[in-house]
Amino acid sequence: MRTISLTERQKKIAEMVRERGPITGESIAQNLNVTRAALRSDLAILVMSGVLDARPKVGYFYTGKNNLSMLTDELANLCVRDIQSVPVVLQNNKNAYDAIVMMFLEDVGSVFILDEHSFLCGVVSRKDLLKASLNNKEDLSKTPIVMVMTPLSKLIVTTTDEPIAVAIRKIIDNEIDGLPVVKQVGKEKKYEIVGRLTKTNLSRLLLDLAEGRGRFLS
Repeated sequence: MRTISLTERQKKIAEMVRERGPITGESIAQNLNVTRAALRSDLAILVMSGVLDARPKVGYFYTGKNNLSMLTDELANLCVRDIQSVPVVLQNNKNAYDAIVMMFLEDVGSVFILDEHSFLCGVVSRKDLLKASLNNKEDLSKTPIVMVMTPLSKLIVTTTDEPIAVAIRKIIDNEIDGLPVVKQVGKEKKYEIVGRLTKTNLSRLLLDLAEGRGRFLS
């Protein structure tokens, strides 16, 4: 159900209920000179979208929500797990050229580096590789990936259950392109990587919400 593009009749119904509610479906139909049956689908859409609510023997009443507030509700109920994508990883015994090939094959902007125990130990971005190619006169196939990567100690991470708004704030405040989605193992700072959250994920989310395809708007 798309709340962003209500029909003219649905807008009239919402405004009527806002001004006169609670009001019964029969009264709404009479005021619009249509049958109660003709309004059934319009009322159902308005209730499911959150614009109106209904109570037995009372009638319909206005919730006070508009498209912006419903969009806010949608975002507030989303966690990282809802939009994260699959991470692209590489072992820490590889070289910088291997990372370039991996980025090309997987069409990604960063590769996450794993240690010998498959725990996250760093990330390599396109910027890292460009810097390495400019600063290193040697063949990148001879440059260990650990010499190029951003180490774990400098990484900003997120988790599957972190609210989307919190993760977005991390990306903006730290001026980065994305976050590794991790699961902490034990009490030590060791992470299994379970996903990635990028600006592309967020752009797709924004498009879905704008087109009414969110979990609660669709």
